[in-house]
Amino acid sequence: MTQYVKTFHAIEIGDGGDGRWAERVRPAVVSAEDWLTEEGRTPEGAARARRLFEEHMPELVPALDRLAGQLSSPRAGTLLTLAAVRPFFSGCTQIGREGVLLRNYDFAPEHCEGTIVSSRFLRPVIGMQEAGWGLLDGMNDAGLAVSLTFGGRYVHGPGFALPLVLRYLLETCRTVEEAVGRLRTIPIAIPQNVTLVDPNGTVTVHVGPDIPLTGTGDSCAANHQHLPVPPEQEQVTRTQARLAAVRASGTDVAAMLRPPLYQCAYDEWLGTVYTAEYRPEEGRVTYHWPEESWEHSFEGFSPGTRTVTLGLPHGSDDRGAGGPGTGSSVTPSSRSPRRTRPGSRPDS
Repeated sequence: MTQYVKTFHAIEIGDGGDGRWAERVRPAVVSAEDWLTEEGRTPEGAARARRLFEEHMPELVPALDRLAGQLSSPRAGTLLTLAAVRPFFSGCTQIGREGVLLRNYDFAPEHCEGTIVSSRFLRPVIGMQEAGWGLLDGMNDAGLAVSLTFGGRYVHGPGFALPLVLRYLLETCRTVEEAVGRLRTIPIAIPQNVTLVDPNGTVTVHVGPDIPLTGTGDSCAANHQHLPVPPEQEQVTRTQARLAAVRASGTDVAAMLRPPLYQCAYDEWLGTVYTAEYRPEEGRVTYHWPEESWEHSFEGFSPGTRTVTLGLPHGSDDRGAGGPGTGSSVTPSSRSPRRTRPGSRPDS
């Protein structure tokens, strides 16, 4: 198994208007056209994305314009709506229980932005930034925390990439109930699972372009929804095995840092890049790796960098002989589609 070294950054950006946010993301949006859909590159597609944003996230329109105005790309405003981008997929396991939101984010290390952001667009928010100003997971000062996983079904429809929806929920909602109500009305481009935690409870819901928002029996998720998981998909992603493991271990950080929850198939874009432990009522989040941790809070955010080693220190995960990451072949039909982001080459 290959270990990776990755540097994470923590930055404070305020309302995004003083240049700190733009300095960080400007290099990544140079190739924004590679991330937009064909429709999104047209004037008509850009106008539709803008109308969708104004309809569903009107409170964030001033922030959108403020951020886009600092970028040189003429398509920056369209890109930042995240309503006209190619579908993207990743791994991940997450659980909410007793005021804690715990998640593993699984992907290719070189394609994870790795930026922890403290912002104040509409209210204080801390989270792991993705796609310009979206969030893979995060919390707000009201005690609400949210996190996403891919839903495991490769369909795509009109709507938003979920990282921006998580940003919107944290900017405008105080409770799980309020956030679920808003999420129910927002079109989502690909199947996703969302776990939400506040001081009074936790819930996981399934969303997607072809289903209404659907509640689940408990508050954890991996990379499938309500439909059976094909055997070849389970072999590659182990989504059912991971869901069973996190359901049994609960919010045990140590369990998230060992197999089967900690994954090492980085070459398959299914390696654990970080573990996030949110305690939103305390306004505190700790990011964990096998050999170190980094804590941030609303009262004690720590801008800077942290270089960490990813992967288990004494060998591979427990996929066993013939599993992905051990030299076995994986057929194109069973391989998890790779996600694209600004500056990377999209799949054909």
